Order: sequence, then C-alpha cells, then structure tokens
Amino acid sequence: MKFYGRNQEIERLLQLDKQSEKTSVFTLLVGRRRTGKTTLVKQAFANKPILYFFVSQKSEQLLCQELQQTIESVLGLHLYGRAGKFADLLRELMVYSERQHVTFMVDEFQRLYDINPAILSEIQDVWDSHKDGAHIHLIACGSVYSMMLKIFRDKKEPLFGRATAEIRLQPFTTDLLKQILADHNPQYTSEDLLALYTISGGVAKYVELLMDGNAATKDAMMDAVCRNGSVFLNEGTELLVGEFGKRYQVYFSIMQLIANGMTTQSQIDSMIGGNNGRYLTTLEEEYNLIQKVRPMFAKPNSQGIKFALYDNFLTFWFRFIESNRSIVEMGKSELLKEMVDEGYEQFSGILLERYFRQQYAEKERVTEVGHWWDKNGENEIDLIAVEKLDKRVTVGEVKRNERKISLQTLEDKFANLRAHFRGYSVRFVSLSLKDM
Repeated sequence: MKFYGRNQEIERLLQLDKQSEKTSVFTLLVGRRRTGKTTLVKQAFANKPILYFFVSQKSEQLLCQELQQTIESVLGLHLYGRAGKFADLLRELMVYSERQHVTFMVDEFQRLYDINPAILSEIQDVWDSHKDGAHIHLIACGSVYSMMLKIFRDKKEPLFGRATAEIRLQPFTTDLLKQILADHNPQYTSEDLLALYTISGGVAKYVELLMDGNAATKDAMMDAVCRNGSVFLNEGTELLVGEFGKRYQVYFSIMQLIANGMTTQSQIDSMIGGNNGRYLTTLEEEYNLIQKVRPMFAKPNSQGIKFALYDNFLTFWFRFIESNRSIVEMGKSELLKEMVDEGYEQFSGILLERYFRQQYAEKERVTEVGHWWDKNGENEIDLIAVEKLDKRVTVGEVKRNERKISLQTLEDKFANLRAHFRGYSVRFVSLSLKDM
C-alpha cells in the first residue's frame, strides 16, 4: 500500500529538524503500535540520511555493538567509547553533531528502561551537558503509552521536561479511510467501509494488511481476519502483553467484558468479583485503553458512568476473537467466521455510531462531540455535535437502517437539553449506512 496522508506530521517533523540545525531538539513521537510511526519518520526524511536505531530485547552491550555498526554505516563515524554504554555513544554523537548535523531516531525508546533503568539518568546527564552546543535532532519513538508517559511526564523521572516537542500519531481519519478503500475498491459499499472502520479503526498497519491482501470488501475482510494463520488472531495478545506484563489476565477479563457490553463497574464487579475500580483507573489513566463515557453535560462525579474501549480493533478482537479462543486454537476458521457473522450486525451498529461521532469531530468548525442519555440510561441521543463559535448544534440518530429512525422521536428526546442550547440553531439528522 502506498503512503497516505500525514502531511501535518511530516511538516512538523521537518520544522523541528530544521530547528535542530541551530540548537538541539528532543522530539517525542508516540502512538499505539501499528499506527505507522516508523514509516512516518522514514517518509519525512526520505531525501536525507538519518540514523535509525531499533531497540530490541537484548543486553545493553549487544545493543551498543549494533548501534556502533549503524553509526559507522550511516555516518562513516568510528566511535571509540565504551561499547557497552548507550549514553557514551550518545555523547560521542552529540559531540560529533557540533560540527555536523545529525538526525537520530530511537525506535521503541521505552525498552531502554527495561534493559537498564539507569540508562535514562545517563541520557539526561549527556543531554543536559551537550545540548547547547550540539546540532542533533533526537527522536524518541515509543508505542507502550504507559511507559512513555512515565519516562517523559513523571516529575520523578530523569527525562521529565526534556522533550522539546511531542507528536502523537493518530489513526487515519474517516475521509482518508474512504480514499484508501476507493483506491482499492472503486465500487465499495457502505458495508465495506463500515467493516474496514470496525476492524482497523484506521490503524495504518491493519489497513495495509487488508488492502495488500486484496481484502477490500466486507466478506474478504472477515475471511482475512478469521482464516487460520491470520496475524489478526493473536494481535491483541501481542499488543497488550507488552503493556501489562504478568498482570494481563485481569485486564484482559475487564476489557473483554466491556467489549461484550458490560460497560458499568457494577456489571464488571459482579462478573469478576470484588472491587475492580483500581484496575479500571489504571486501564484509563496509565494505559489509555479505556475511557469513561458520560452523557453530555454530566458532572465529572455524576452517576451513570459507562466504560468503553478506545480502540476499534481491540473492541472487535475482544468481542469476537478472544471470546472464541477455543475455536481459534482448534483452527476452525469457518466456525469462527460464523460466530462473527452472527453477532456482527448488532456490534457494527455500535461502531457506526462511533464512526459518525468521529466524522463530525473531524469537521473544521465542530468544537465538541458527544452523546446523551437520561439518568435511567434510556432516551439516548447518539450524536450531538456543537459548533460553539457559530452557535449551531447537530443532533443525530444513528442506525444501520434509516427506516428505523424517527426524527420526531429525536426532537422529543432533545427537549431535555434545549436549555443548554439557548440561542443555537438546531439541525436534526438521520444517519445510516447510506450516509457514511
């Protein structure tokens, strides 16, 4: 698949690189795995040599031997510092950059902490000592969100406050997803688009796997996901065990319950047992994998909080793949696909609501997007998109089948919120598959 989008991120990287020709720049590049962070950097610097180094799970000494070889290959620079110390190699690079500009990307930066926690203090010492005279663009790229936050935002950590800039790479927008799908299937249907959004969530690697595998229709996508040997089958495990470590089983259980519609803490507690509040807090605040969902205008400490998984793919994976792990392990791909087909229509209806909320959030003039339900969890409004500066609000009902939408019922529900939108023009819309 060709490279799509990311124009703003590329422009920002190039601006920071230009800045680093005068003074050292430390860029933090974060995003969930598979969003294309490495590809982004390589695309941005396609016309200049950059020093790229991937931190694998090896000893510091072996890593440094690899880094020395990379430095010699890319820069023609022979470094004679202690081969076993990452900070020593960084020091020599920074000294070298006093006379020759260097762009240095460290991929999976957070693994340095696992290899040797002292490395971060050593990097801090080298950076603070040499940054004023150096001309280096150090790009710390990481996908384990919790660790990257700890390293750069925790006041107790040595690299706190050292980042010059932060770029957080997001999945593809809805418009870009449509463009990509159209390039691979010009006659695509709304069902095809919804399936792509549901499975990939706009995550670049998943989109690439599907498109390069000629899976540009709903049926082909489901076949690609469910077939024996599909990378999608174990992707959730590989993605999350690196985050959770040995504690993954409790977190997996909670996320699977949420994906299957158990969205309140009371429901989760009743299924798992005990009070799971601290696990929910950790999933939200440290790992950024779930979010609290409140009706629009609800106070932060209000009752009726629901939880949702941020990530479309993980929502799909927990709902259909992990929930049917025994079928996956038996290699019964056709039976797995039947299980997906049985629950897909209802499940995709929920993702259709998410699609339209994202689509409206991406509109230039929209300042806030949410949804609403009453204190009994009923009379739900699927979409409220506010344009505060223009005093406009769009209120939407979302269903796969447009014939099941009643705008009059929607207006009656909105009567509960009229007081919040005095002076606003209100537009009521029905949103279904055909409106994607």
